[in-house]
Amino acid sequence: MAKYRMTCDWHTHTTFSHGKGRVEDNVRAAATKGLETLGIADHGPGHVLYGVKRNELTAMREEIRRLDGACSGVRVLMGVEANIVNRSGKLDIEGEDFARFDFVLAGYHYGALGEEPARALGAMAANYLSGRLGRAGAKRRRENTEMVIKALYENDVFMLTHPGDKAPVDIRAVAEACERTGTLFEINAWHALDEDGLRAAAATGTRFAISSDAHTPDRVGDFEAALAAALRAGIDVARIVNIEEI
Repeated sequence: MAKYRMTCDWHTHTTFSHGKGRVEDNVRAAATKGLETLGIADHGPGHVLYGVKRNELTAMREEIRRLDGACSGVRVLMGVEANIVNRSGKLDIEGEDFARFDFVLAGYHYGALGEEPARALGAMAANYLSGRLGRAGAKRRRENTEMVIKALYENDVFMLTHPGDKAPVDIRAVAEACERTGTLFEINAWHALDEDGLRAAAATGTRFAISSDAHTPDRVGDFEAALAAALRAGIDVARIVNIEEI
């Protein structure tokens, strides 16, 4: 991996949700790793346990503005990892909320209830059991796939986070939707997609980005294991937008 470098890490968390470091800690770690751009993308406000508080967004913006360029010139952006939870395609941010962020990531998580809390809880339980048992029924996989694809078409999503994690989906269909909507398909260094899944995504024309999904500052900029898996799956590094040869 010595011949490659990560230029941008768009998916990191801080104490504004359930990360363990402050924004400044992540920025300093990014500078140490030689990153050009760092994204702060705490969990969307619809997460009942650790979503970012709407009344803290102004303070978050001010902190990011203060640190932008202050550490070795690292550009710092304010994003959010919105929650995919509604069959309608709505995220837990919508409308004017989008203007508050520099970019919007979206992914499925346990703990967001959306428009139909009872249905969301049932789906979460079924998805959790699917993960524990290592198998998912066709109906559950189809419903998850439809929900994710609907969210991509209904929203301006910069990157889909950890596809298939926590909610089994048809990876190829989701990757095709990413391609059609211009959404980056994340290769997540924390929630790794198996190589069969990566091969299925690679068979489409989608573009990829590797993210650390760092919840502690020491993991900001981690990409080596994720890149190694992508290369084994036959993904051309030229398709990974934030990795370059050195």
